[in-house]
Amino acid sequence: MPDIDTVENAAATPDEQQPWADLGLKGDEYQKIREILGRRPTNAELAMYSVMWSEHCSYKSSRRHLSQFGEKSTEAMKKNLLVGIGQNAGVVDIGDGWAVTFKVESHNHPSFVEPYQGAATGVGGIVRDIISMGARPVAVMDQLRFGAIDHPDTARVVEGVVAGVGGYGNSLGLPNIGGETVFDPCYQDNPLVNALAIGVMRHEDIHLANAEGVGNKVVLFGARTGGDGIGGASILASESFDDEGPAKRPSVQVGDPFMEKLLIEACLEMYREEVVEGIQDLGAAGISCATSELASNGDSGMHVDLDTVLLRDPSLTAGEILMSESQERMMAVVSPEKLDRFLEIADKWGVESAVIGEVTGDGRLTIDHGGQRIVDVDPKTVAHDSPVYDRPYARPSWQDALEADAAEKLPRPADAAALVEQLWTVTTSPNLASTHWVTDQYDRYVGGNTALAMPDDAGVLRVDEETGRGIALSTDANGRYAMLNPYTGAQLSLVEAYRNVATTGAQPMAVTDCLNFGSPEDPDRMWQLVEAITGLADGCRTLEVPVTGGNVSLYNSTGEPGTIDSAIHPTPVVGILGVFDDVARRTPSGWKDEGLAIYLLGSTAEELSGSAWAGAVHDHLGGQPPKVDFDAERELAEILVSCSRDGLIDAAHDLSQGGLFQALVESCSRFGTGARIVLDELKERYGLDDLTALLSESQARAIVALPRSEEVRFTDMVTARKFPAVRIGVTDGDALDIQGVGSFPIAELREKREAVLPKHFG
Repeated sequence: MPDIDTVENAAATPDEQQPWADLGLKGDEYQKIREILGRRPTNAELAMYSVMWSEHCSYKSSRRHLSQFGEKSTEAMKKNLLVGIGQNAGVVDIGDGWAVTFKVESHNHPSFVEPYQGAATGVGGIVRDIISMGARPVAVMDQLRFGAIDHPDTARVVEGVVAGVGGYGNSLGLPNIGGETVFDPCYQDNPLVNALAIGVMRHEDIHLANAEGVGNKVVLFGARTGGDGIGGASILASESFDDEGPAKRPSVQVGDPFMEKLLIEACLEMYREEVVEGIQDLGAAGISCATSELASNGDSGMHVDLDTVLLRDPSLTAGEILMSESQERMMAVVSPEKLDRFLEIADKWGVESAVIGEVTGDGRLTIDHGGQRIVDVDPKTVAHDSPVYDRPYARPSWQDALEADAAEKLPRPADAAALVEQLWTVTTSPNLASTHWVTDQYDRYVGGNTALAMPDDAGVLRVDEETGRGIALSTDANGRYAMLNPYTGAQLSLVEAYRNVATTGAQPMAVTDCLNFGSPEDPDRMWQLVEAITGLADGCRTLEVPVTGGNVSLYNSTGEPGTIDSAIHPTPVVGILGVFDDVARRTPSGWKDEGLAIYLLGSTAEELSGSAWAGAVHDHLGGQPPKVDFDAERELAEILVSCSRDGLIDAAHDLSQGGLFQALVESCSRFGTGARIVLDELKERYGLDDLTALLSESQARAIVALPRSEEVRFTDMVTARKFPAVRIGVTDGDALDIQGVGSFPIAELREKREAVLPKHFG
């Protein structure tokens, strides 16, 4: 830590050379700390405030706007929420006394600096959030975005990140049941690594991050505290990269999944034996976060002695101990009479533990080190009363020109042969090609409860063996749409995830989100963030699905502020949780049997801006993204869920990127059964040409395949609901045959689509 007295008293020293500036604080923030304390902060206090008031931990640029999720939430939306925003993760009641906790978070900047450890510790951190709620983790998912697939640095990041996600999750014995992998030059220096974890518990097992009960002991357990990760995620994720970025490698945490596995089992036994009063994982900001949040949430005080913290590196200073983000650590509040049993359980699982303090009733967080009082603060000022900025924002000067450059004006193929060539280009483009190279590095079925996983539209897990009750999850985002219109783009991410869950037959119930944006100090990018939050909040209210929690990742910028290419595309990732009464009724995304009737549900319009076709064929981004119709999305979801429950359909696949053609390719490829498609009725009904019929990305659409014996019941149902439906073909043979367009052999589709990622990454 710098010597504050020496530097601060040098009156002529510029702000950027002050010690608080080295820690990421602004001059006015430092002055506020002085006002709160009524004195100059100690080195340790300055360290605590700096990490807890960082953008990553405090959400100081987004908090004002994130309040919309609560303000626009209705009582009806809250009926199944057991724990909402504000704790480590939200908890949803799924019936029969079962609850599910799930959350998605980012580990973006660390994953660029050190891809393997950045991604691995991202998985470890989100899993600990789930443990801290009292749940057993049961699965993970990942949303990955990288730079151009042929850029010289992309392989370094891709190979490290995928190995890190797979290595950590596989070692924990957690199936990875879904996600996305996207390539775009805008993510070249700011890859996105968003990890989601899901946990299951009984209602009575819920635990909260509160420190209550004067005299209760504070126990730090798990891995020892080391020098890795000092100011890691909290600092790395709170500023943009510059030319010095790679020098930040020592700030990236180092993960140990085997210690985390022991930690999971130890925590679950502690919960069963009811020896824990409150618990908090140590992620971003480490001990600074855990102590201040536990004390603040419990409206109590806490005293800690850092000399009792178990260290890997005895040379660490007090500030470094407080800021370290070393992984696989938890902090528990334990009553004195249960302390011995708590320590016995920790020892049984080979987990080191140390009593480092106790809960007090004075409302202060005090910390000693070396016999000296180094911290004496109100914990609320550290954990919850950080500065809240009302950042200026304005519609970018370049937005009008971007929206005016519609893809619908782009040249169309001259004949069927040219269309076939473009269809091959779309389905073998990096973002629509098979992701088997990625997902084959993950264990999708470990644990025995996975009912559906990639490449299905959503991951499905069995929760209760006896009743068959289960859950479905999907995570989706489309940065191209959000770049064209961040309000609509966020809603498009929401409805795609909603639709994906419904195609499996699950009823959508709740949302988690991870909002990945550029610098909030750039009014252009701040405008994108505000628009996206507003769009998502409005959309959740309309669909009546509550946001249970999430994450904001800002400063994903490297370019000149105010320019169109200064940051990543705005990328709001939305995860949707759905619930099954019986997972035996789940619907896969592809068909096995021949002779099934294929129907397209929903209306098709000429909506090509932001599409996979515009990007893959024309390298174009412009225009307005597809329209959102929440009424149609809700109606479609109800049809899909009803069809699943009644056993009407054998397969269902949503339409999104790549439109009808991509959905047909993936449905045929799923089990190797082809289809014969006729577009005449579809084109006539909506006035479409072949390209638009196949590649439009109109929303609120899905294809379903059903036995001919069920066609009357099916058509009666959709007719009664007045929902558009067109019979477009039958399942048959070993090729996707589109009348008047061309034939696509399934074996060739698989071969070419599966070769794309290995070609670049081996």
